[in-house]
Amino acid sequence: MPSFDALVAYAERLLSAVGLDGDKPAVTARLLVTADAMGHTTHGLAQLPDYLEDVLAGGMTTTGEPEVLADKPAAVVWDGRRLPGVWLTDKAVRLAAARAKMTGICAVTIRRSHHIACLAAFLPAATEQGLMAIVACSDPSDAHVAPFGGTKAVFTPDPLAVGIPTEGDPILIDISASITTAGMSARLRREGGSFPGEWALDADGRPSRDPNVLVGERKGTLLPTGGVDHGHKGYGLALMVEALTQGLSGHGRADSETGWGASVFVQLFDPALFGGLADFTRQTEWVAEACRTNPPADPSRPVRLPGAAAARGMREALANGMTPRPGLLEALEPWAARLGVAPLRAP
Repeated sequence: MPSFDALVAYAERLLSAVGLDGDKPAVTARLLVTADAMGHTTHGLAQLPDYLEDVLAGGMTTTGEPEVLADKPAAVVWDGRRLPGVWLTDKAVRLAAARAKMTGICAVTIRRSHHIACLAAFLPAATEQGLMAIVACSDPSDAHVAPFGGTKAVFTPDPLAVGIPTEGDPILIDISASITTAGMSARLRREGGSFPGEWALDADGRPSRDPNVLVGERKGTLLPTGGVDHGHKGYGLALMVEALTQGLSGHGRADSETGWGASVFVQLFDPALFGGLADFTRQTEWVAEACRTNPPADPSRPVRLPGAAAARGMREALANGMTPRPGLLEALEPWAARLGVAPLRAP
């Protein structure tokens, strides 16, 4: 199987060949492969062909820096200029980390970013420094999720990720305001699969397991987290994410935004400037251990913490390499030929 570094290098070569400058190819490639290693395969290298396509279509800016619209010690706003969203968000996390170490808290919001892929992949850059992180995004140009009780899409899945340091592996939460993502829905359609439960509504508002109800002339919608019974919970979460990402950046759905992209919110906290890092992790580790050792309802399925599988996956990938999802390397081969890059093939 290819090594982690080999996959990163391959993705980096493709992104460089299509025109991304500076460290944009390296950062984007590393975080896409990290997403795969963590188990978020719909939002890792699976996104790369679409990124390459959008560069050639003029939808992704390949050079330069974000425009700074506001810059206070603990609050920054960028216009992302359709630059690679993975690179922009990583840059925002690192800026917020440096500022949070001085102010305790720092938030960066980004308008007009390109797609940012897997949110969980950004969290270790903060938690490895003993910082707590929140990352959220939405796409104001698209909609798949209706407000609870409605049948017309208003929101994207509006994901939210939180990284929490402990005395051991960090807690890495990566959830969304909808039961599932648009990426997973598209994969199930391609593979002829169904949702495990009634995760969607058809155009008439009837619950459905069929991902095909989301496409066609009369489109259905993804249900908010909580589903038919308790979808008001996901609805509320979507409203919050929309306000954090589009409201605080000052640009979004109200501006009739078009083009694949994202509005992004990043906030970091330095526990050392609150009650102290040692006391912070003493509390978070107590809760983590209480969860890990909680008597399971099903003995074959012990309680696990969010991020535990991702941490194991990263360690395994770095030590022993990765098995790409079936069809992934084959999907990249036409791009390698088109861009004059030697293809990577699984041994």
